[in-house]
Amino acid sequence: MNPQPLLRLRVLLVGVAMLLAPMALSQEQHPAAPPPPPNARKVQCKGRPVPQLEDVTEKAGIRFRHIANPLSTYIVESMSGGVILWDYDRDGWLDIYFTNAPTIEMALRKESARGALYHNNHNGTFSDATDKSGLAAPCFAMGGAVADYNNDGWPDLYLTCLGGNVLFRNNGDGTFTDVTAKAGVADGRMSAGAAFGDYDRDGFVDLMVANYVDFQLDHLPPFGGKSLCKYRGIDVYCGPRGMKGAGDSLFHNNGDGTFTDVSKAAGVDDPHGYYGLGVVWADFNNTGWPDIYVANDTLPNFLYRNDGKGKFTEMGLESGTALSETGSEQASMGVALGDYLHNGRPSIYVTNFGDDYNDLYRNDGNWMFTDVSYASGVAFPSFPLVKWGDAFVDLDNDGWLDLVAVSGHVYPQMEKVPASGGYAQTKLLHMNQKDGTFCDAGNLAGPALEERRVSRGLAVGDLFNDGNVDVVVEDLDSAPMILQNHGVSGRHWVSLELVGTRSNRMAIGARVKILAGGMTQTDEVRSGGSYISQSDFRLHFGLGSAEKIESLEVRWPSGKVETFKNLAADRFYALLEGEGVVPAERIRPVSHISRCNVVSMVQELHRKSPL
Repeated sequence: MNPQPLLRLRVLLVGVAMLLAPMALSQEQHPAAPPPPPNARKVQCKGRPVPQLEDVTEKAGIRFRHIANPLSTYIVESMSGGVILWDYDRDGWLDIYFTNAPTIEMALRKESARGALYHNNHNGTFSDATDKSGLAAPCFAMGGAVADYNNDGWPDLYLTCLGGNVLFRNNGDGTFTDVTAKAGVADGRMSAGAAFGDYDRDGFVDLMVANYVDFQLDHLPPFGGKSLCKYRGIDVYCGPRGMKGAGDSLFHNNGDGTFTDVSKAAGVDDPHGYYGLGVVWADFNNTGWPDIYVANDTLPNFLYRNDGKGKFTEMGLESGTALSETGSEQASMGVALGDYLHNGRPSIYVTNFGDDYNDLYRNDGNWMFTDVSYASGVAFPSFPLVKWGDAFVDLDNDGWLDLVAVSGHVYPQMEKVPASGGYAQTKLLHMNQKDGTFCDAGNLAGPALEERRVSRGLAVGDLFNDGNVDVVVEDLDSAPMILQNHGVSGRHWVSLELVGTRSNRMAIGARVKILAGGMTQTDEVRSGGSYISQSDFRLHFGLGSAEKIESLEVRWPSGKVETFKNLAADRFYALLEGEGVVPAERIRPVSHISRCNVVSMVQELHRKSPL
């Protein structure tokens, strides 16, 4: 059967849906999803150890609390809460930044909300470093992403906001400078997800921003009976359907501290104004060029194929990653990528709204994906929840990627509506069964995952440098959750930190392939992802019983390929492009050297390093 007529019909129907979107003010706020198939069920975890995730927030010294409106009368009040995991002072230990946003009432009074930067003390605790940093109240913040945009060795922070995003240059002394105006990356709309990637492989990272709706503080949408916005028959705030979308942005890094908006020229500007939330870069088809995936709320998702010449082709529908298995639009939010099958290709896991399932799009190669959500076992447990941040992560160090996602409704009114899942909700944990399926372990990893919260952002990283990847979650109107992973005894691991010379400094886009214990694993260094959050840049590989890596191959963003042999397990390695494994001190910037000298040194490395 020729699929092209059906594809053209689907594209036509999607176009009609977009034209009718403004009429949705009088309709339900989210597309109806088909009920689970009759044979849908949870896959129970039997006969396997499940790592315990302990809430150590209080013990770690985290005192932050995200602001929230208990009535949540505007859509923007329900969207914030990004988690940033990054080593901002380059001491080898992950630090944490939590975004915050005021209520609309506060914003109209010109009041701000305080974000928080926590410095890792190397002993299981964190210290509040916000005041010194200059990151206390940067904007009406949603989330953010990290990259070294000027290649000076210090990771910089980009925050997405309502009404204008902010780029903070890391000064290397615990402080940050707002360089947004000079860089030209404010955007100015209601931005959500952001991610850096070097799409033209010139050694400087570019910036993709997913924008949500056209929301103006001086022209607020009505609420309740005046707006006729309904969900389960109850008056709720409007959006996104019935609201104007905002379009997306791609900023090209000029290599001199400035960026140029190339969104339209590159073909990624989203001229129809879909409701963008999650965004991530990845080389989906092993071409050596980073592509883009955008999760859109209530409308088809985008997969942009990089043609290697500065332009992208949108092929979400053709690839099978735009809609559900039944061809339905979904309210997509978070995006996670991972080679969970060991086939050398990143698959896509997308979180969606309630009364709908999370998607697992298996990467079959040649730009083709298959929705295996129900077949893999990840769909059914997610159906009643409103899902947000997510990650592929090997929590038990067996060499197979597991899945974690967080939940929480957008309408506080749902706490009193039967069978709605409530406002505060539990989290999802799916352990990899090594056969293409996942078992439901949400009730087996300790009480923290079953605690009902209104969660948004999620990031993963080895906070305590003990070889186990931990989980950090930000919640609305609550303290965050630092979930320490106690791992599984006897399992081995390795952690890799990559630094580019001819490639961009943080090696964003580098692909690593390892062989250990007869098992091949692949991963990429990525910026952004999840829902408005940033995970650890170090690549963590669980090795199971293997005590060494037999071979390790790095394909740097510059195109250079390097191979290493016989690396011992249970260690952190620093890899410097062109020089191989080096002491950690070699990849740390020297704080007393002036910024201009550091930049000159890096530029010299770019000039001398061969492809």
